[in-house]
Amino acid sequence: MHDASWKKIFEDYNIYAHDFDKSPYIITAEQIKRACQDFKNTGEKEVRILCKQDTRESRPQVFKDMGLFILPIKNGEYAIIKGEGYVDIPKIGGNPIKYFSKLDFNLDTVTIGDSEMQHLDYAYATSLIRTFLDDNTLVLTIRGRKYTPSFRFYVGKHNLEVKGVQTEVDAGFEGKEKVVLIEAKNRQESNVIIRQLYYPYRQWQQATKKKVIPIFSEKVDKIFMLYQFEFTELENYNSIRLVKSGKFLIVK
Repeated sequence: MHDASWKKIFEDYNIYAHDFDKSPYIITAEQIKRACQDFKNTGEKEVRILCKQDTRESRPQVFKDMGLFILPIKNGEYAIIKGEGYVDIPKIGGNPIKYFSKLDFNLDTVTIGDSEMQHLDYAYATSLIRTFLDDNTLVLTIRGRKYTPSFRFYVGKHNLEVKGVQTEVDAGFEGKEKVVLIEAKNRQESNVIIRQLYYPYRQWQQATKKKVIPIFSEKVDKIFMLYQFEFTELENYNSIRLVKSGKFLIVK
């Protein structure tokens, strides 16, 4: 959680004195590097690692104490914000639904490796994703890293602009009426930073007139858990809402 690094950053730039109720604190990658240059371990001074705070629990102690989270807003520039940056991922009770693969043959290659992308490919190949979204027209069209266009949004009363921030979609699918973007994990999380769903949503909403649907996916052992979210207000980061969820065991 890099407590020592962020403690020094806050001390060096007197961030403790900043009025976060009035505005976010903007900090650059160069400032972070400068403050942490004397730390020995890569994880204590690497900007990408220090700014990767994907769950509430992974935040440094100073962020927890002051109710803060961090968002990239430009290449090499970050906003430290007071507010709720995360969305809860509720546990799905009961036994998984047995989902029978639509394929009429077995896939030998899906047992080699354990990547998030591979698990999504399997869920797609068996038509689980199409079935969950009730859309047989979905085809794989989006994958990997891209950079956002410019867009504005609110976190609470704070207005922010994002431009040229790198995003990554584990898998994206397009159908006749919708575009589906999936953020996948190979473990269960109790919460996740909204940015991982919101930034790709805003990026692709500018590229299409079709409805853009953010999905969060988890695979634990052989169980797939799918969560469909929506943003009820385009420019409101905190307007995220869970639409539906499901827990599935794919049966060959």
